[in-house]
Amino acid sequence: MKKLLFLLLALPTAAFASGAAIHLDHAPVNPNDQESLQRGARVFVNYCLNCHAASYMRYNRMQDFGLTEPQIKDNLLFAAEKPGETMRVAMKIKDAKAWFGAPPPDLSVIARSRGPDWVYTYLRGFYRDDSRPTGWNNTVFDKVGMPHVLHELQGQMAPVYRTEKTADGHDHQVMERLELTVPGKITLAEYDALVGDLVNYLAWMGEPAKSQRMNIGLAVLLFLSIFYVVAFYLKKEFWKDVH
Repeated sequence: MKKLLFLLLALPTAAFASGAAIHLDHAPVNPNDQESLQRGARVFVNYCLNCHAASYMRYNRMQDFGLTEPQIKDNLLFAAEKPGETMRVAMKIKDAKAWFGAPPPDLSVIARSRGPDWVYTYLRGFYRDDSRPTGWNNTVFDKVGMPHVLHELQGQMAPVYRTEKTADGHDHQVMERLELTVPGKITLAEYDALVGDLVNYLAWMGEPAKSQRMNIGLAVLLFLSIFYVVAFYLKKEFWKDVH
């Protein structure tokens, strides 16, 4: 029993230690950048929504960052008939299991669960690995099952290794960085900007009302601060004759 308790207590520490070696790049998330959110929504619909649903998000919520209903219908409504529908995929769960081994996860709150920095680094961390069934691996998610669906844009990256010595004096290879070997349709800087827009949209989609909630919170704090001043002087006036 004591051994089991020790193992359970050690699990969070082990998980932290294993994740500490992964460097995450900062995602350029700005929920007030409407043009970035619009570009990110376009990337999501064209590249992600083929396999990954966002079943907690409705298309018409995109009006919150400046798109009109006709724009949504004409440019983004490929997997549904009405803007009020949720962002689902046509692929059946049993087919997904047969093709991929497991159904692709719903991405409605992926940026909230994983964190925008993780998603941003993950989408920029694919590299060629012929030992994998899909031909791709990832610096953040080792032995990932997902293929690199954006490789035509980014191109093909290959790992560059350096040799380090272990404590017992043996050499081992450590991945140092990724290097572009086959150029894509856009430059790496343009690809990073595209992924930044996509992650910005994913972060917004995880909590569409965040900006509104924060604005309401600021208004409430402002009201309370003004009311505090009024209440302070009222109290001072009411109690001025009390000794």
